[in-house]
Parts: sequence; C-alpha cells; structure tokens
Amino acid sequence: MEIVFLGSAGGRVAVFKQFRSSGGFIVRSEKTNIHIDPGPGALIRLTQIGLKPEETDAFVVSHKHLDHCADINTLIEAKTMGSWNKSGTLLTPESALTEDPIVLRYTLKNLERISILKEDFSEYIKGIRVTVSMKHKHQDVETYGLIFENNGEKLGYITDGRFEEKMIEAYSGCDAIIINMTFIKERDMDHLNMKDAIRLIKGIRPKIAIINHTGMEVILTGYSKVEKELEDATGIKTIVAREFLKVSFPSMEFSKIKLKNPIGIRSLDEWRQEHSKRTDS
Repeated sequence: MEIVFLGSAGGRVAVFKQFRSSGGFIVRSEKTNIHIDPGPGALIRLTQIGLKPEETDAFVVSHKHLDHCADINTLIEAKTMGSWNKSGTLLTPESALTEDPIVLRYTLKNLERISILKEDFSEYIKGIRVTVSMKHKHQDVETYGLIFENNGEKLGYITDGRFEEKMIEAYSGCDAIIINMTFIKERDMDHLNMKDAIRLIKGIRPKIAIINHTGMEVILTGYSKVEKELEDATGIKTIVAREFLKVSFPSMEFSKIKLKNPIGIRSLDEWRQEHSKRTDS
C-alpha cells in the first residue's frame, strides 16, 4: 500500500489562492486506486504525475466542503467518459447527496455503485478495507474520519474536525496517520491545531504521522520547522505533506514523484497509443 498526495493545502486562503496545491490524495495497492477528498485541481494534478482517472476504483468524500470535493464531478466524468463506461464507486456521507448535493444527477448515474458513509460503515474496495473510524465534529457538516487497511497495514485519516479525546481510541492501532492540521495556534474552531496534533500523535503512537490540510499559518511557519517541533514533542517521525509526496508501506519511506506531464497536459502520443490499441482490438 502507498499514499500519493496531489496537494496538501487546507482552508480557504491556502486552497482557493493556491499557495499550496490541493486535490486530495490517493491510497493505492497493486490492484486498487482510491482517491480521497478530490478538491480543486485534482484532475490536473493526476495528469501531472501520469495517473489516469479511469484507473480510479473509488472516490471518497469525507465531507462536502469544496476544498474536499470541488473536482468530484470532473473526476467521475473523466472516469466514466459520460455514459460510455459506467463504472467506479463513490463513498460519501448521505448529506452530500441530499442537502445541497455535491454531485450532479447526470454524473451520479454513470457510477456503478454509491456507498453511504455512516458510523458503522466498513467495505472492501478490491482488497483495501475502508472503515469509518468515527463521526467528527465539524461545523454543521456531516463528516467522517476513515481507516484504510491492506495486508495488515492500517492508515488512519483524521479529517477536519474539533479535537475529541475519543479520537485517540478511534485511530489506535494505525501504522500511519494523516492529520488535517490547519492551524498552529489554538483556536475555538472545528479544525485541528498543533497542540491537538501532538496529543493525537502521542496517544495513537503510529510509526509515522503525516500533517495535511495545512492553512496559511502552517505554511508561513515553514514545514521543516513544524516537522521538527512535532517530532521533538512526540518522539514520532513526522512529515508535512507536500505536492506529489509518496509514502510507501510497510517501510514508511517517502519520496517525491517525478512529474510526467509538468504543465498538466498529456502528450498526443499517449492518445495515439490508446487509439491504436482500441483499433487493434
């Protein structure tokens, strides 16, 4: 199993002014690709690293804020090519489909399956088990944290929400955790800050902690400084996600993916090769 980050920005300013990239992240195994929280720019970021949306098996939306789902219609359309290839699964809270829905009706009907996230949810996507860890307190939006498990390796995704002590138990046993830490300083808001992240890392004791969804306060502080402060406070290896970061299990080694299409435009040679294969068949 591995994680590929398309971006790591969080919050209105960092995301919608693109001071860091956004677009969510991919959880992959040898035969499975799951795209989590495809925010703005997800299709372009996939193209830059040479991943094709049609190879995505499932899309997961933890909640319906735009920085987590802005590109969901675009990616479903790219996956299914309209009605040409009805396929793929969407995992999402029910409110994201009923109250001010995030997916257009004509796009939704082209998916093969829709699974509704709720507190007792657990489902296999081609070998990767996706489980709801708990419901998060995040403003008035239905929001769920998640655990991904493959070959005995567990990844916890602590998405947006206010810190709760029960989070430690909910994500216990995870080999790696992704923490959506938007702020450095404590604030009376339904987002995690550095103090919250320290409590989570100390309590869960993963092999590695990955900071994601960084707002301007974290970006301006500097990622290297944030990593050092968290590691010094917890004794756990901690990295802040950057664009195109890849983390591999079980080694927890990380590297940056080399861009295949740096400006987000595919080569026409790829189209010719694909067209040739279809013609030959």
